[in-house]
Amino acid sequence: MNDEQSPDITPSVNAAPIETDVLVIGGGPAGAAAGYWLATHGHDVTIVEKKTFPREKTCGDGLTPRAVKQLADMGLEDKLSAFHRYDGLRATAHGKALELQWPSHPVYPQHGYVVRRRELDMMVAQNAERAGARLLQGHEAHAPISELGFVRGATVTDKNSHQTFEIRSKYVVVADGANSRIGRALGTARTKQWPYGTAIRTYWESPRHAEPWIESALDVKDKNGKSMPGYGWIFPVGDGTINIGVGLLSTFRDFKSVNTTQILDAYAHMVADDWGITPDAPTCRATSGRIPMGGSVGPKVGSTHIVIGDAAGSVNPFNGEGIDYAYETARMAAQVLHDALVSGDPRAIQQYSTLLDDEYGQYFKVARLFARVIGRPALMRELSRVGMQSRTLMEWVLRIMANLLRPDEIGPAEAAYKAAAAIVRLAPNA
Repeated sequence: MNDEQSPDITPSVNAAPIETDVLVIGGGPAGAAAGYWLATHGHDVTIVEKKTFPREKTCGDGLTPRAVKQLADMGLEDKLSAFHRYDGLRATAHGKALELQWPSHPVYPQHGYVVRRRELDMMVAQNAERAGARLLQGHEAHAPISELGFVRGATVTDKNSHQTFEIRSKYVVVADGANSRIGRALGTARTKQWPYGTAIRTYWESPRHAEPWIESALDVKDKNGKSMPGYGWIFPVGDGTINIGVGLLSTFRDFKSVNTTQILDAYAHMVADDWGITPDAPTCRATSGRIPMGGSVGPKVGSTHIVIGDAAGSVNPFNGEGIDYAYETARMAAQVLHDALVSGDPRAIQQYSTLLDDEYGQYFKVARLFARVIGRPALMRELSRVGMQSRTLMEWVLRIMANLLRPDEIGPAEAAYKAAAAIVRLAPNA
């Protein structure tokens, strides 16, 4: 999620420009990962981040096996081991609980971590800096620089010195999050017919802070006991606290009238005894934000710029997970930018759209249609009731929803997903 948007100002340039191969706007998961991969390819890359690390972000803090794999590939596996490791998901609904181990996979590990975003994002950004990227914290990009239809950098202000200057580049990576001021300035827009989510979270002290499972409640209710179209989560942080939050989908008919603060409060009271928390005494104020999902923001590539992570709506509609897709889209973007820089042919970056479609196109389409289905609380209630009767069925569901389908064999989950994909292939692009 993004921080609040800055005032719409057009500052005057009063400092010398910086020249760089690639300007990355945003130092969160996507931007920092892009900076790392570009630097390891040997390119001069500059990352500008509006905030100063460490800084908070609204998030569940859970890293799935896909995210762990990307972090390990960036050389951060040893640093991750200092944080709380968990084995899988405990699904709860209708008075039942199922503990589901992360499924085995030939590429991804069978474990995840819970890392607060203030620590995770700083770790990844500093890793990019160690790899050779120039990291400018406390620097805000105000507007892109365009010349003859090509994006050639951005106007940036140092928020400490108040100096404004240009960063001029051959290419620009837009990674400034869900609200993406720079993306919108370059013409990106969300497909309004596609689902999006909203989430709210905060932390509580709990004696169960080191549980080996993250927990997801499939039967979230409001203060009146009415079922809501979303899920609740409890992620043990391992530092004496747990992250508790709720996520809701826009496919619910009355979505805009929902008070997420009240739902979080109701959920905290619902789990208080089990988790040993004082529901009216969180350790900090709750924060919330909107989540564009399913690749809903585009266009994702221009003549000299690429949009990645949350700025491109790269969030899984099945579970609201975005960190792994931020890392993955950043890596794809870095590869095509490397190809363009080495070959001198900017047309190479157009391959980014193909890579995205090959990796996520059909999967996100299935997930978007699933989000529409569970936007009906009565149907969600019945589906969760049926699912909680069968461990095997829920194991299939976890494999599909976490995007951990095996490429090397067709098991029940893969077969079920393949059947669903065949159906939605004929459906409108909802």
